Amino acid sequence: MIIKAIDKFIDKVGELTQWFASILVLLVCVDVILRYTIGFSSAFLSELEWHIFSFFFLVGAAYTLKDDKHVRVDVFYARFSEKRKALVNLFGTLLFLIPFCVVIIKGGVPYTEFAFRLSETSPDPGGLPARFVVKSFIVVGFGLLLLQGISLVLKSIFILIKKQAYK
Repeated sequence: MIIKAIDKFIDKVGELTQWFASILVLLVCVDVILRYTIGFSSAFLSELEWHIFSFFFLVGAAYTLKDDKHVRVDVFYARFSEKRKALVNLFGTLLFLIPFCVVIIKGGVPYTEFAFRLSETSPDPGGLPARFVVKSFIVVGFGLLLLQGISLVLKSIFILIKKQAYK
């Protein structure tokens, strides 16, 4: 089924982003230790940190949505029945998430293509040579979020039709 295929793919992406979170923590620790012990600071390390954070945040968003760990105001939602939650998820995804993802992807593709054509690099001396790669995370991340949104729509429809949670 398409839902299982999307969720399995997003799980694999989530496992990858978890490794990048660990790498980011280590990198920031090394950067802080070097900066405050021997006064060493570099554009390369700083840019690498935000490149990894960008990957982690943008690409990991779909995984967060899949596992329902995203930020939500649960004042009412937590008390809803599964059917009502499915209705909120269905309309929220169709009215807000999917259109927002489409807008970002449509705007992000030319932005990313331009950066790739220029082989955009950091303007800072010693910075990372491939800034265009981090810009591609915008399109990839929102593409994955869109894909997970489609899965959420299908799960919500399944719950509304079958009147039970999707498994």
